[in-house]
Amino acid sequence: MRFSALLILSSLLISACSWMPFVDSEEEQAEATEEEAMQLSEQRLRDKIRANLNARNWSDAITNLNAFEAQFPFGNYADQAQLELIYVYHESTDYEGAMASADRFIRLHPRHPSVDYAYYIKGLSATLQNQGLFSNRSPVDTSKRDPGSARAAFATFSELINHYPNSPYAADARQRMLSLRNELARHEIHAANYYFKREAYLAAANRGRYVIENFQQTPAVPDALAVMTEAYYLLGLQDLATEAAQALALNYPQHPSLDEQGEFLYESERTINKGDWIRRLTFGYYTPENPPFFDSREIYNNPLEKIHAKVDDVSIAPPEDKSLLNKMTFGVFGPNDDESVDSASSQE
Repeated sequence: MRFSALLILSSLLISACSWMPFVDSEEEQAEATEEEAMQLSEQRLRDKIRANLNARNWSDAITNLNAFEAQFPFGNYADQAQLELIYVYHESTDYEGAMASADRFIRLHPRHPSVDYAYYIKGLSATLQNQGLFSNRSPVDTSKRDPGSARAAFATFSELINHYPNSPYAADARQRMLSLRNELARHEIHAANYYFKREAYLAAANRGRYVIENFQQTPAVPDALAVMTEAYYLLGLQDLATEAAQALALNYPQHPSLDEQGEFLYESERTINKGDWIRRLTFGYYTPENPPFFDSREIYNNPLEKIHAKVDDVSIAPPEDKSLLNKMTFGVFGPNDDESVDSASSQE
C-alpha cells in the first residue's frame, strides 16, 4: 500500500516537472504577443498621423500626435512625433502651441540632431504671431504693435545662428533677423513721435539715441537723428541739436527735415507758423495740436516691408529621423511619403 502511494506521488511530481517548461513557454509567448500588438498599434497610429499630415488635417493630427505621445512616450517615433506636433501647431496658426512645443523639445532634447528645426519654427511662429492673422490679406504696420513677439523671434533666431551656424535654416533666420531688426528700430521712432505729442522731449531724445546706439544701418537711423535734433532743440540743448543735425545732413541729405541748403527745418517752428493765425484769432487760447512727427520710410525703405518668401525654398516640414529608418524595418517616413508633405508645405 505504501509502495503504491509512493508510486502515485512520484508520478505526480514527474508530471508537474514536465509541465513547468510549457508554463514558461506560454508566458514568454504571451509577452511576445503583447509586444507585437503594441508594435502594431504604434504602427497603425503612425499611419493615421501620416494620413492626417498628407491631408493637412491639422485638428486630427494634433489629436493623434498627442495620443501617440501619451501611449508611446518611449516608442520608436517619440522624438519624431514631438517634431511633427511643433509643425502641426504652426501650420494650424496656433503659434502659442508651436512655441510651447518647441520649447519643450529643446528642453528635453538639447542635443538632438533636429533641435535646430525646433528653434527655427519657434522663431517663425513668433514672427507670424507678431504680424497677425490677416497680415497677408491687409497690410499692417507691425512696427506699431507691441514689440514683445518681434524681440522673442529675434532672440530665437539669434540662438539658432549662434549654436547651429551651418543649419539649413540659418540663412532664412539671418534674413528674417534683418527684417525684425528694422521693425524694432522703427518701433522706437513711433515711441519718440508719441513722446513729442506728450511733450516728453527727453524721452523722445533717448529713443532716438537708442536707435543710433543699437540699430545702426537700419532705415530708422535718419529719423532717429531727426528726432534727436528736434528733441534737443526743444530742451534748449543747442550744441547737441546742432551735432545731430550735422550728422543727418552729412549722411542723409535727402531727409525731408532738411532744406535745399542742408539746414534742419525744426518741426516745432513750422507747427507754430502754421497755427499762428488760429492762435491770434483765439487770442492765444487755442493752438492746433500738431507735434513733431518723423517718418521717412517712403524715401529709405518700403513702409510695410515684410519678408514672406523663404530663402532657398526652405521647407518648414519636420525633418525625418534617418537614424530610425536605418534601424527599423517598418519605417513610416519613407521618401515618397515625405515628398508629399514637403510639397504640401511648399505650396503655401
